[in-house]
Amino acid sequence: MRHTALTDIGLRRDENQDMVKCEYFGENILAVVCDGMGGERAGKEASAIAIEEVISRFSEGYSEELEDEEIRKLLIASISAANSVIYTKARFDYKNFGMGTTCVAAFVNEKAAYIANVGDSRCYVITEEGLCQVTTDHNVAALLYEQGKISEDELVNHPQKNMLIRAVGVDKTVQIDTFILDYDDKISLLLCSDGLSGYSSNDEIYEVIVDTPFETVAQELVKLAYSKGGRDNITVALITD
Repeated sequence: MRHTALTDIGLRRDENQDMVKCEYFGENILAVVCDGMGGERAGKEASAIAIEEVISRFSEGYSEELEDEEIRKLLIASISAANSVIYTKARFDYKNFGMGTTCVAAFVNEKAAYIANVGDSRCYVITEEGLCQVTTDHNVAALLYEQGKISEDELVNHPQKNMLIRAVGVDKTVQIDTFILDYDDKISLLLCSDGLSGYSSNDEIYEVIVDTPFETVAQELVKLAYSKGGRDNITVALITD
């Protein structure tokens, strides 16, 4: 199992509020991507807290004997812990009012990938046919699309595409989506913030992945986002066996 990850400020922002971290648990890997939000430095602090809390809480609760459902619950507990820390910090410091972050996490062992997300940072499975999005975006535009109120074409450039309906740290409790993907032979995942997925199509991202050596694919995905204007922070993490 191997991984590569990179975060970049992009071309238009004054600060990088994204965070990414990958940790080994024996031969297994946990990857986490967060995209912070909030005034001044609050967004950066929110994503930093979330990354550290998720990995720390997961590490405290993990053992190789855990079953599928126990790993899923551990991911939920880890993100919930981050939610509580960020929410409490925002309530006690007016400068951090409104701070929050997206969070997508993937733990991959020899038999399955366990994925959890809040917000619009995504996880994709990389297949021989293309990218398959696992997570659902928790924003207004995606909700309108699910409700049949806008078309798929309207979804791409909808004005409420960046308006989150769920984020870590904004409310006292947080609803977390989870997925378990079993596999027999091999699996490859891409986690990313919307600085990549919001401006590049799945086909464009996939073309870079299949045409680039693994050692430099993260850098090439950042270059792809730059070619689209680099209008947001850009973060990617790839896991493959």
